[in-house]
Amino acid sequence: MHLCIYEDALADNFLPLTFFRPVYDLRCGVMTLREKIGHGVPHTGMTLHVRPFLADVLREQNHGISVNRLDAACCLFVNGRIVMTPRAAVLIRRQKSDLLFVKGDEIVGACLSGRRLDDIKGQVGTGYPDFSAFADLPRIVLDVTLLVHPWDILSANAAEIIADHNLIGHGISSRAKIHAGAILAGRSRIAVGKGSVIGPGAVLDAREGPVVVGRDVRIYPGAVLEGPCAIGDGSVVRIHAKIYAGTSIGPVCKVGGEIEGSVIHSHANKQHDGFLGDSYLGMWVNLGAGTTNSNLKNTYGTIRMEINGHSVDTGRIFAGLIAGDHTKTGINSTINTGTVIGPSSNIFGGGLPPKSVPAFAWGGAAGFETYQLEKALAVAVTVMSRRNVTASDAYKDLFRHVYSMTAHEREHFTS
Repeated sequence: MHLCIYEDALADNFLPLTFFRPVYDLRCGVMTLREKIGHGVPHTGMTLHVRPFLADVLREQNHGISVNRLDAACCLFVNGRIVMTPRAAVLIRRQKSDLLFVKGDEIVGACLSGRRLDDIKGQVGTGYPDFSAFADLPRIVLDVTLLVHPWDILSANAAEIIADHNLIGHGISSRAKIHAGAILAGRSRIAVGKGSVIGPGAVLDAREGPVVVGRDVRIYPGAVLEGPCAIGDGSVVRIHAKIYAGTSIGPVCKVGGEIEGSVIHSHANKQHDGFLGDSYLGMWVNLGAGTTNSNLKNTYGTIRMEINGHSVDTGRIFAGLIAGDHTKTGINSTINTGTVIGPSSNIFGGGLPPKSVPAFAWGGAAGFETYQLEKALAVAVTVMSRRNVTASDAYKDLFRHVYSMTAHEREHFTS
């Protein structure tokens, strides 16, 4: 059956992380939300529904997959904010007749055909699919986590590393190079992909949860990885790095220092000393040497974060930094508890910058100015080329669109 993974209006709750990607391409555990759905629900074809401004880039990145266009006689719809489980996947793929999938009172998917499907097809291209008109259909309850804010990813991440390892973990490749002086504790729960190199004195400690190391990863001597944690393909873990439980490092990252309970999406650097805790970094982020964030208030109270213009209580005692794509910090930057930084912003200088920094802001505690668009774009193109990634015309158009989308945030923030 055809599968459509769709966004709903709450995709904006995940800004600034969803300025450059759909919500279902966020990472939680070893895989992205989309990868979990696709793994659990076999399909004969796929449609990706996304907010219109992201469609052209998504088409470029997903050749052979339909974006915002649905041509099928019968279709399974799954909300991209779902953290798919094997049990939920079984329930979804068993269905052959029209019905709704629900989590509590919320509709989180559907199986539709005929006239009902025709009613939804136009919405896939122009807005958000709305299944509320089909309230008369039978309902199947899914026992899944439905993410609402970025910190929900952090709350689920450790358990999802374990779940993903159970689905895709393949042990230690015979084509990995593991130094005799490396320590592998809980070896049965360690996965290392082919081409990866584990240096002398490195410790992979899987006694409390799996350690998943992808392909062509280099773990330098003396680095310590505590499970559950995951390191993506082509990433580098520097000498004496301390990677604590609940951390997912995506592909092509360079990491060092101390990282705990965090997600680094992909193609990002946090390779020097300094602490990163309970944080999510988007793509192309670079944290300068000594950058450290706070993840705990002195009062031990719950932490509020500014999300899409609203101050929201996370309900968490530990919450650090949410950084949009292309964010950069200067050396020895200090980031306050519960800080949100928009894409392509640069933080530097002494003192604590504000807890909410809009996109394309340049400065620090002493004040900000606007990071001019074409200068920011030129830097982004250079950074991407260093990882052999070409910024296409569609990507550049998206970059400029995000600048325009966020102009109102800078009106009274920058000089």
